[in-house]
Amino acid sequence: MSLHVFLYGAGVSTTLTPVRVPPTAQQAPRRRTRVLALAEARWALASTVAFLLGLALDLSGMPWWAYGPLYAVAYATGGWEPALEGLKALRERTLDVDLLMIVAALGAAAIGQVLDGALLIVIFATSGALEALATARTADSVRGLLDLAPTMATRVTHDGEETVPTAELAVGDVLVVRPGERIGADGVVVDGASEADQATITGEPLPVAKGPGDEVFAGTLNGTGALRVRVGRDPADSVIARIVTLVEEASRTKAPTQLFIEKVEQRYAVGIVAATLAVFGVPLLFGADLTDALLRAMTFMIVASPCAVVLATMPPLLSAIANAGRHGVLVKSAVAMERLGEVDAVALDKTGTLTEGAPEVTAVRPLPGAGLDEDGLLALAASAEHPSEHPLARAIVGAARARGLRIENATDFVAVPGRGVTAVVHGRVIEVGRATETGRRTEFGRPGPEDISGPADALAGGDTVVLVTRDGVPLGTLALADRLRPGAAAMTAALTALTGTAPALLTGDNARAAARVAEATGLTDVRADLLPEGKVEAVRELQDAGRKVLFVGDGVNDAPALAAAHSGVAMGRAGSDLALETADAVVVRDELATVAAVVRLSRTARRLVVQNLVIAGTFITGLVLWDLLGHLPLPLGVAGHEGSTVLVGLNGLRLLRESAWRPGTAARGPRG
Repeated sequence: MSLHVFLYGAGVSTTLTPVRVPPTAQQAPRRRTRVLALAEARWALASTVAFLLGLALDLSGMPWWAYGPLYAVAYATGGWEPALEGLKALRERTLDVDLLMIVAALGAAAIGQVLDGALLIVIFATSGALEALATARTADSVRGLLDLAPTMATRVTHDGEETVPTAELAVGDVLVVRPGERIGADGVVVDGASEADQATITGEPLPVAKGPGDEVFAGTLNGTGALRVRVGRDPADSVIARIVTLVEEASRTKAPTQLFIEKVEQRYAVGIVAATLAVFGVPLLFGADLTDALLRAMTFMIVASPCAVVLATMPPLLSAIANAGRHGVLVKSAVAMERLGEVDAVALDKTGTLTEGAPEVTAVRPLPGAGLDEDGLLALAASAEHPSEHPLARAIVGAARARGLRIENATDFVAVPGRGVTAVVHGRVIEVGRATETGRRTEFGRPGPEDISGPADALAGGDTVVLVTRDGVPLGTLALADRLRPGAAAMTAALTALTGTAPALLTGDNARAAARVAEATGLTDVRADLLPEGKVEAVRELQDAGRKVLFVGDGVNDAPALAAAHSGVAMGRAGSDLALETADAVVVRDELATVAAVVRLSRTARRLVVQNLVIAGTFITGLVLWDLLGHLPLPLGVAGHEGSTVLVGLNGLRLLRESAWRPGTAARGPRG
């Protein structure tokens, strides 16, 4: 059976429009195409029903005029589409296996084997419906995962405001973005102040202050302020739109194994035609009966056709892509899915990959003479920050609660986007803001004392430092750093079990920060202070040693290594635009367990491809020998050939099942 139906004819949309979801949604909705929503399934069902009704009347002894039209309906409804595809291929001077099946069915009918030909058509149509279902389920996963950007936006007009589809926005339009809304298009802020959570676009782990002149991105989440944004880029050119395009292309790519099969398919089909003519003509030369010779030739054409071989590769790989998509991993192509299963070494980025990009308090440093110990300083800062929803505020409040400290009620709370908070605690004005220069100036613009210790080291180590003041007098600083992802250690253990060696840690961070993460995740091969080219060199060093490297990263500086590696996976939620485009797969929800799971799924898909090729080869060889050396009844040949095709298709569709996805730690070694 031709792959044209499978890859191009199953109705995969060329434009998948994202659907708006609530900002708090952490998981894409599950959307499953109904079987009967597919034209291929409806035609297959019609053919099957007509065949079964005709068969019942035929077996009950009814006259030809009663069941003949039903068989004709079965032929027409199940065979018109592959016949059309076959004729199109023939016009392009390509002999399609679809056409061979139709010719065989019509040949069987011509010699009185109408029932056998109808059975061939029915099973042929059913296998085509299974192919369409696999492709549709892949598209379902794409649509469900890419519900990141709003479909509607509020546009400013001469008369006020209007709500319009984001697809209708034009460069120069001005949008109103209210607190908690997602920004509808890439553009520039012209009025207002707020913060935007744009980790999915730029990779920045914390919300970024936005004011007039600042750039914003479609799909990012606005904070507590209201903004007016001038559209600067067509919505079709946004990052999310480009991801949609990349993933749609996955359904149109072909794995190396499939490409090899297709190269052989055309020559094989021509060989079948020549062999069929020989099987028909040679016996006639020796006095065989015309009907018997034609029947044997038709049976040979059916059983020798490589339908099952053609279907051996793509159903497992596309089913694996669909299953991975349902669990938050966008694998961009069948080639990428096949290559993921080949990796035997892993290299990991640190920031945004093994760490969350969400801060935690790592140090509390009261100033001498402030009259506060660590707990007192932390409690005071937490009391001021408690009304805030900023990630730094949540980290400070969380640290205070973890120590069991009392958080006092604050009044007159004011949050200045991008600067900090002010609140009154026990009648004293408490300010908490980021320190941008060590001990000299805070975000509030006040000079600081000369002897603030700690911020320089913390900033050099990549930490965020906040200064706490009371009535304008500095009391001390808090250092915050990226929090290690809860699943980081489990992921490294699973990848170690899969590949047989522990992953390497490649980071641009300083050695101290890298060592802290490596110790927590059980990694020993640590390479710090790397520029982007340093990561590429490390990947190539592993590959020069004969390893096939999987690189996992998220930032712009990771893109060269993602491109250089045998296979690359990007963290989607905090991943940069360039990293998302360069990687072979994207972990949309940043669940680390899915990295090992998708590698394991790819290996399972590759094993199923081998199984399918063995099944197909065994059936074809056995049925051909039976037909040439003995007498293979046409119905049995049809059942055997199409049965093997359906069996191979169903074997590939096994990877659509929920049980095929195993996110837990591998326990079976490299073959797990």
